[in-house]
Amino acid sequence: MDVCAGCGEFRCLGFLSCPSAAGPAATEGAAFEPRVRGASLTEAQRDSLTPDQVTQAFLNGNARFLSGAQRDRDFLGEMKSSAEGQYPALIVLSCIDSRTPVEVISDLGIGDTFNVKVAGNAVNDDILGSMEYACAVAGAKVVLVLGHTACGAIKGAIDNVVLGNLTLLLARFKAAIDETAYEGPRTSKNAAFVDAVARTQVLKSARHVRQRSAVLASLEAEGKIRIVAAMYDVASGAVSLL
Repeated sequence: MDVCAGCGEFRCLGFLSCPSAAGPAATEGAAFEPRVRGASLTEAQRDSLTPDQVTQAFLNGNARFLSGAQRDRDFLGEMKSSAEGQYPALIVLSCIDSRTPVEVISDLGIGDTFNVKVAGNAVNDDILGSMEYACAVAGAKVVLVLGHTACGAIKGAIDNVVLGNLTLLLARFKAAIDETAYEGPRTSKNAAFVDAVARTQVLKSARHVRQRSAVLASLEAEGKIRIVAAMYDVASGAVSLL
């Protein structure tokens, strides 16, 4: 049976979602502990999940966000529950854009995910080290690189903006601009082109994670983690995998 006895959601994964003490039914052979309202993710709950299940739970949360059916969360309870230990199931690299608050758009709670934010979701050694800690040390199962539509960093790179330290950051996106096949105006005024470059950049960032981190590449090859690229549409609120 794939319907949760506690919340009624199809293929509820229990973590990141179900607040019912009744707990979810077994899904794809995995039995999960019940998660009550105000409780943070436990180590046992996190460790029982596969990378694919974590990815799907993230998408399920976004679906709840889109439908206005977010969980009734007790954030103070989650804060207290996670105070002595955290067991996040994933790490998300996203843009600093104020319209992309990860926990909100995917209906996550305190302690569910590590967060890394930088303009244009660029990858550098510090971010790779943070991802390696999240997965190899803390036990996260997914590295999610999340880009978004109407990205200001991408627009700035297209326009060759020069401004202090921002200049070097935007230079990281030049290759994505060049590699984006697009017929039509290749300007920052063209929203479709901006979004096409943003998608290219997300895929490049995910590749950089694999290419520049032997630790993460090895974990993915062993099936212990999954490195995922996705886009968030700031107009519709939808997350889609790339």
